[in-house]
Amino acid sequence: MAFKIRRVEYFHTTVVDQPGEAYKVLSALASLGVNLLAFTAVPVGPDSTQLTLFPEDRAKMVNEAKKAGMALDGPHRAILLQGDDELGVLASVHERIYRAHVNVFASTAVADGYGKYGHIIYVRPEDYERAAKALEV
Repeated sequence: MAFKIRRVEYFHTTVVDQPGEAYKVLSALASLGVNLLAFTAVPVGPDSTQLTLFPEDRAKMVNEAKKAGMALDGPHRAILLQGDDELGVLASVHERIYRAHVNVFASTAVADGYGKYGHIIYVRPEDYERAAKALEV
C-alpha cells in the first residue's frame, strides 16, 4: 500500500446556511492564492454551516483571511493520508491508531474513482502525538 501521511492544520469558519456561502469563501481564498488540501462543510444548527478549511500553507491562510476580514477558529491539528485506494487500507490505518490506544473521534475518507484516496483523521489534542507516532509521521 503506497500512501503519504502528513500532519495538517485546519481552521473553522461559520457561515449562514444559504446558497452561495461556501462558494464565496472558497472563491475568495482561491483569488487570494490560498491552496486547500481538503474542505468539509457540515450544518451546525438550523441556520449555520461550519466550513473546515485545510490550507497547504497555514501562514498564508491566516494572513489572507485576516486581510479579507474572515473570522477563523484555529489552527487545529489533524492527520491527512493520501494514496493508493486498496481494499483494507482504511482498516490498516485505523488499526495502527487503535493499537496506540488512541480514539479517533472523527474521520472522513473518499476514493477518487481513479485508484487514489484521501483520508482525514481527527483525534483529541492530547492524543495527537501518540497517533502521529503510531502512523510514523
